[in-house]
Order: sequence, then structure tokens, then C-alpha cells
Amino acid sequence: MTRLLDSKLKLAIVLIILVFFTGLIGFRYLHDHTWVDALYMTIITLSTVGYGEVQPMGPYGKLFTSVFIISGLFIFGFGLSTITEYVLNKNNIGNLKRNKMKKRIDSFMDHVIVCGYGQNGKEAVQKLIDYRKDFVIIERNEEVFQGIGNKDLNYIVGNATEDEMLQTAGIERASTLICALPRDADNLFIVLSARQLKKDLKIISRATEENSYKKLKLAGADNVIMPDRIGGSHMASLVVVPDLVEFLDNLSVSGRHDSINVEQIPFSKVCSDGVEKTIAETDIRKKTGCSIIGYKSPSGNYVVNPEPSLKLEKESKLIMIGRPDQIESLKKYYHV
Repeated sequence: MTRLLDSKLKLAIVLIILVFFTGLIGFRYLHDHTWVDALYMTIITLSTVGYGEVQPMGPYGKLFTSVFIISGLFIFGFGLSTITEYVLNKNNIGNLKRNKMKKRIDSFMDHVIVCGYGQNGKEAVQKLIDYRKDFVIIERNEEVFQGIGNKDLNYIVGNATEDEMLQTAGIERASTLICALPRDADNLFIVLSARQLKKDLKIISRATEENSYKKLKLAGADNVIMPDRIGGSHMASLVVVPDLVEFLDNLSVSGRHDSINVEQIPFSKVCSDGVEKTIAETDIRKKTGCSIIGYKSPSGNYVVNPEPSLKLEKESKLIMIGRPDQIESLKKYYHV
């Protein structure tokens, strides 16, 4: 629809310019008018204001003017309607898109709010898309969303440091907030505001400076990520243990058939009846093909490669590993 309107608009502009210059040249050479008089006659003829002729016309001049008036009316009418349609549709398409997006955002529950759509924000959003997790982006620069193709992103244009923007993004219904702005001061301000707006919100923030880490934790961030530190550590690890790093890089949630996927599953899904069981009693490996590589206790302590005799406690979580088809089987079996 937009492409059709664009092509019609271009055609209308070309036709208007063509008919204008046809009149200008016609009056100049057919009637021997000066350029000023030719311009004047072209304008009053096309606008049909009814002013008098600059000088009397002969039969050929009257014939040219008659044809010029009729063609000019049709072309100008087409041009005016096309331009009006284009302007109205541009506004309507934008409004419809925003209204549709707002309704979708208002319907979200336990979604993720991503503040900032820079490099880190884009990477976070891509993972959320892979994980089929609902999310809302808050970004002040609307131009970053141009040229994204068919990617259906839910976003709000505004300053994420303002409480109103966080509320518009549905922070009271959200489960997680990701602060991915380039400036630590902005991330710190968002963390403080978000923690006040929702006490049990999980907050993950990006940090650039070492001294910002503690400040963000004190402000209420559950996790603080330093991309520069991770990048340097990753490069060093490629020198020391390259095969291990390559293996870990293949741990993915993107669903590629040649990759290994990881997933976490809460106690409430594994033991839906609420009865605490041992890992051996759950028999997850036989049911889904996935292996348990980690256990997170209710207090937040991690156990790597837990024993089959370990009893799962309420509010705990299991970390699973498996091929994409096994992870899919896990999700279907436990309705994750």
C-alpha cells in the first residue's frame, strides 16, 4: 500500500511539472508572449481564476488554451487527490501502527522492558525474539527502527529515564528490566526509578566503568553486566582454552539444529503437585532426553552437575542442556 502511494505521488508530481512547463513553453512560443506573461498565463489558466488574457488570441491559441485547461484540470485534480491521499494515509498508517502497538503492549504480562536499542539492546532483543519472550523497547531515537524490515518490534519513543515512559511500557506488569543505555549515569537513574516503581522487578543493567558496578548494585540492580570486561576475558580464553570456548559459544537459545541449547525450568513445573522429589525421581532424562547440568537453590546457591539423590526444593530451578529437539520436548512435556 505504501509503495503504491509513493509511486502515485511521484507520477502526480511529474505530471504537474510536465503540464506546467507545457503551458509555459506554449504561451511563450505559440502566442509570442514574454516569459513573464507566459508564466502569468500558465498560472491563471491552471488555477482557473478567470483573469483576462494578456493579449487577444487567434484560433490556434484558443485551441491550445482549451486543451491546456482541460488537461490541466484533470492532472491537477489527480495530483491534488494523490497528495491528499498520501498525507492522510501516512498519518493514518502511523497512527494505526502506534495504536496497534499500544494495545499489544497493554496486553503484555511478565514481559521484558529493554531501555536503549543500541548494540547491546539489539543483541538482547534478538535473544528475546529467539526465546519468544514478549518485550517492549524504550528508545528516544525513532530513526534506529527505520529499515528493520518485517521485524515486528514493540517500542516506545521516549526517554527511558522518565517514570512516565516506564509506566507506559507496563512496568507494573513486567517481570524484567534491561538497562542497555551507553551512559552509566542514565542506567543508574533508571534502576533507581524502576526499583521504586516495582519492588520485585528483576533488573539487569549494563555498566561501562568499574566504579559504576557497586553503585548500580546498591541502586537495586540484580545483575550488572560489563560487556568490555566480558569481551576481553573471552578473547583471552580463546588463547588458553579455545575448544572449550567454542563449545560454550554453541550453547544457544536460537533453535539452530546444529547447536546445543540450554534451558531453565522451575520447581513448580517439574513437581506440579508441589511434592519435593529427588532428581532421580523426576526422571527428566528419560522423559525428554535433556540432562541436568545445574541446580539453583531457593537461597540462590548454584550446584554444578548435581547428584541424582539431590532433593529439589520449592522455589528452586534446574538448568538443562540438550539438542533443540530435546529442549522442545522438555518445553512441551512441562509446559514451559
